[in-house]
Amino acid sequence: MSFSRRALVSGALLALIVVPVAAGSAATPKPAESVSVIVREGPRAGTGPEQMVQRLGGRVGRRIPIINGFVATVPRSGVSALGRTRGVQSVTINRRLRLHGLLNGWDQAKDPGSLFVARDITNADDMLEVGFTGKGVDVALIDTGVMPVHGLAQPGRVIAGADLSFESQSPNLRYLDTYGHGTHLAGIIAGRDTSGPVAHDAKHFAGVAPEARILSLKVADAHGVTDVSQVLAAIDWVVEHRQDHGLNIRVLNLAFGTDGAQDYRLDPLAFAVEVAWRKGIAVVVAAGNGGAAAGRLNNPAHDPFVIAVGAVDGNGTSTTADDVVPSWSSSGDGVRNPDLVAPGKSLVSLRVPGSHIDRTFGATARVGKTRFFRGSGTSQAAAFVSGLAALIIQQRPTIKPDELKALLKSTASPIPNVSARLQGAGVANMTRIARRIPTPVGTQNFARGTGMGSLEAARGTQHLVAANGIELRGERDIFGTYLTGSLWAPLSQLGNAWNGGTWMGNAWTGNAWTGNAWTGNAWAGNAWAGNAWTANAWYGNAWSANAWSANAWNGNAWAGNAWAGNAWEGNAWSGNAWPGNAWSTQAWGG
Repeated sequence: MSFSRRALVSGALLALIVVPVAAGSAATPKPAESVSVIVREGPRAGTGPEQMVQRLGGRVGRRIPIINGFVATVPRSGVSALGRTRGVQSVTINRRLRLHGLLNGWDQAKDPGSLFVARDITNADDMLEVGFTGKGVDVALIDTGVMPVHGLAQPGRVIAGADLSFESQSPNLRYLDTYGHGTHLAGIIAGRDTSGPVAHDAKHFAGVAPEARILSLKVADAHGVTDVSQVLAAIDWVVEHRQDHGLNIRVLNLAFGTDGAQDYRLDPLAFAVEVAWRKGIAVVVAAGNGGAAAGRLNNPAHDPFVIAVGAVDGNGTSTTADDVVPSWSSSGDGVRNPDLVAPGKSLVSLRVPGSHIDRTFGATARVGKTRFFRGSGTSQAAAFVSGLAALIIQQRPTIKPDELKALLKSTASPIPNVSARLQGAGVANMTRIARRIPTPVGTQNFARGTGMGSLEAARGTQHLVAANGIELRGERDIFGTYLTGSLWAPLSQLGNAWNGGTWMGNAWTGNAWTGNAWTGNAWAGNAWAGNAWTANAWYGNAWSANAWSANAWNGNAWAGNAWAGNAWEGNAWSGNAWPGNAWSTQAWGG
């Protein structure tokens, strides 16, 4: 099986509806097979050949000036008609050179969930072919940490930022991904096995932007447990340090979401991502996994400024006619919908041996002999778009977040007969962007958030629970300190919520964020110095001492069983199906 280039789709196409076929009845017709072709034009051909491609239901791709031609995708049945068009000298099937070979016992060229195929579906390799790999662009990943597994372990590939998780006081766990989620997403964004070209190379593993750099902000522990206040602190950290020590943080990937229904104009989490957006950071957020029944995007994906990403199952083909938005990808409300969709079904990325999800789902989710793991969710789709954003920013260094969002939406390929509530503008497609179409000009004019709303409302129904059964509720952060919008929002807006190793007056860090544990990039120890999280950080008797272990945060102090499962965007770490209630105890998902 081979997989060819995805074309931009114009006009109305019939959707593929899969239904049971009764005995003796006719099967549902399959959509016309599309093929990639190279069209060579004669002198004074004009626009006739391009117009014929469109009339056939195809799409014109990039120009090839050296032969006075262009690449196009057309139905196979229309190749002959295109060849007879006035001005066309020849039409040749575009057969790509691919480096085949088993990768850790796995053939990614034949796996519809591989990043090799997912990049092809979105034409991401069109950008790689012309030299845009994400180099020079830093993607902040607020997640469960990143493990230095093969594909991410090269010096400088990942930089450890702040560890704000409950494991930050354990030197052997600090920064590392004991859960397995962050590493999976980091591999999608910027994993890389080889220093050579990766476009159309099935022999090596590569993410979407293989030369982008990951800045890892760890906020969740081995059980995926975290609180909104930790995520707020991480976003503030990214904003304040976005250009420190040679950083160039232009993209923030956030797979976190809650079912909080507070108006985005008040919500603190929505306000935090808006602050990052206005500071020049494109914030990519998972839409959620509540499906069509959700009726709205999760918080903060419901904020209209950010890039909200739903998932698509491309079925490994070059046409959108058979694409499906999985039943679990959250629907919008008709006003605030996903901005676009990207591959998110059964994506294969890097595995963390012994992590929580590896121990829990490894029997069904492992791919190949040792290295890879399969996961589904809008988390994966968001990571994919974060990689695309890094490619675009390298190509267009001065592009603003509003312009980047408009460019992604205007070039997406709509899925026929699928509601905009599910797909937004359609499937991300990089072909026209690679051809350097003009950057859209303009700004989004939505009402800005104030951050003056409720921290408790931002949590929705998900709450941390201490070992003694006390829930973290109300307008308090994890230290028990009152966190009101009137105090926090102005400091966040100014980039002053952090002071050394403290956020809003509380010490969140270990003794130093050295960052040189495995990345090879040393951070000055006094740049973000802070004290250990001790019991003294809690105010008065607001929280029982039983929630603490040895005067420091213990990863088991908060029980994960209070999390409803939809707070983190993803529920599947298996090949084909959602494992029932497998995610009912986690805050982070796939």
